[in-house]
Amino acid sequence: MTTSCTGSAPGEGAAGGPKPGAAGVGDRLFPALGNGGYDVAHYGLTLDYVPETNRLKGTAVITARATQDLSRFNLDLSGLHVRTATVQGSEAQLHRNEDELLVTPAKTVKDGETFKTVVTYDGTPRMLESDDGGLEGWIETDDGSTALGQPTGSTTWFPGNHHPSDKAAYDIRVTVPKDSDGDPYDVVSNGKLITEKDNGETVTRHWRTEEPMASYLAHISVGHFEIDKAATDDGLPVFVAIDPAESGEAGDVKVLVPEIIGWASERFGPYPFSSTGAIIDHLPELDYALETQTKPYFGEVPDETLLVHELAHQWFGNSVTPRMWKDMWLSEGLATYAEWLWEEDQGDRNTDEIFEDFYNGTDTESKGIWAFPPADPPSGGLVSDPPVYGRGAMVVHKVREAVGDGTFFDILRTWTQQHRYGNVDTRQFIALCEGKSGKNLTELFDVWLFGKKRPPRM
Repeated sequence: MTTSCTGSAPGEGAAGGPKPGAAGVGDRLFPALGNGGYDVAHYGLTLDYVPETNRLKGTAVITARATQDLSRFNLDLSGLHVRTATVQGSEAQLHRNEDELLVTPAKTVKDGETFKTVVTYDGTPRMLESDDGGLEGWIETDDGSTALGQPTGSTTWFPGNHHPSDKAAYDIRVTVPKDSDGDPYDVVSNGKLITEKDNGETVTRHWRTEEPMASYLAHISVGHFEIDKAATDDGLPVFVAIDPAESGEAGDVKVLVPEIIGWASERFGPYPFSSTGAIIDHLPELDYALETQTKPYFGEVPDETLLVHELAHQWFGNSVTPRMWKDMWLSEGLATYAEWLWEEDQGDRNTDEIFEDFYNGTDTESKGIWAFPPADPPSGGLVSDPPVYGRGAMVVHKVREAVGDGTFFDILRTWTQQHRYGNVDTRQFIALCEGKSGKNLTELFDVWLFGKKRPPRM
C-alpha cells in the first residue's frame, strides 16, 4: 500500500482540469456519507469470514462511471485495514481520513468513463452503537454474525459510496469454515443464491442482486439456520432462514410471507424483485427489524404487523428509495400505512379508527409522533423516530381522505411504477398526488407533513 497526503496534485482544480470527487453528497443529516464524482453500477464482494475469531478478509471490485474528470475520489469505510487498491489495473495511492478512504488513481479518470476499483482489506468489522443503545454494522450473534446497514452500518464491512442516492447491483461471495462438528455455517444474503460450493474445510456461497440496491440494504447473516425454500402462486422464489432457537414459533412466517407479498402486489403494484423471503435470527437484544432487500431481517420471530411493514418496504424504500435521508418518511410512512391497510383488510380496526387512535395518543405506537415534522428530522439520529413512521402514515391517510380511494390507490401504484428502482423526494410525491387528483394539496401537506405542532382536529 502506498500513501499520499491530502493536498492537491499539480494542476488539480484548475479551470477545466480534473478535480477530486466530493467527500459527501450534500445530505444535511449525514454530511459524511456518500461521495461525489462517480456513480456505482456494481459491487463484487468476495469475503472470507471466520465466526470463531470474527475476522474478515475482503476484496471489493467496484464498477462505476465517472460524472466528472476525477483526479481523486473517496470511498466510505469504517474501520478495517486496507491493504491494496488499484484503479483500472494500476496501483492507486491511498490516504485514510477516519471513515473516508481517499483514492488517487495513477491516471485521471475521465468524465463518463466506466472504471473499476479493486480494494483488498481485512480486520475485525465494527459494531456501531448509537447514543440510545441501538446496534448496527457488523453484529456478532450466538453462532455467527449479521450485517445491518441503516443508516451507516454498511460502511463497516465493505468500501463504497454509502448513500441511498447511489444504488447498484451486487454479487456477494462469502467463504466460511465448517464448525467443530464438520457442519458448514450457512450464509444468507440479498437476492438469489447462485452457487454453493463445498471446498472441503470451507463452503462458499454466491448471492446475486441484479436489481439496484442502496448500500444500507445490503446484508449478510452467518450462522446455523433452518432453510425453507418455496414459491408463491406466481412462481416467485421464497427463501426463509430461521435460527433453530426461534423455529418453534416461526411456522406462521413461512405461510405469511407469500400471502403478504400477494396482498401487497394487488395494493401497490407488481412485486419489484426476483425473489423474496425473510431471515429470523436469534438476536433478542436487537430492538428493531430491517427491510434488507428481498429478505427482511428479524432478531426474533416477528408479529404479523411487523412482517407486513418490512415486506411493504420492498416497494416503499427498497425499490423506490428516498434520495436524501430527510425523505425517509416516504419509506417509513408508507410502510406503516401498509400495516393500517392490512389491519383494515383483516377485519380489525379500519384506517379511520387507527388514525384517530394515533391522533388521540391511544395507539401504542403513537408516543412521540408530534416531536418534529416527518419530512424534517432535526438530526440523523432521529430518522427512525416516531414522527417519521406514525405521523408519516397519518399524512398518507389525509391524502387518501382528500383524493378518494380510487385516486389514492392509483397514486400508490403509479408511484411504485414510475420510480421503480429509482430515488425520490417529497416534492415528487406531492406533485404526483396533486397531478392525479387535480387538487391543490398545499394546505394538507403544510399542516400534516411540514407543520411543527399537532394540528387542531377538524
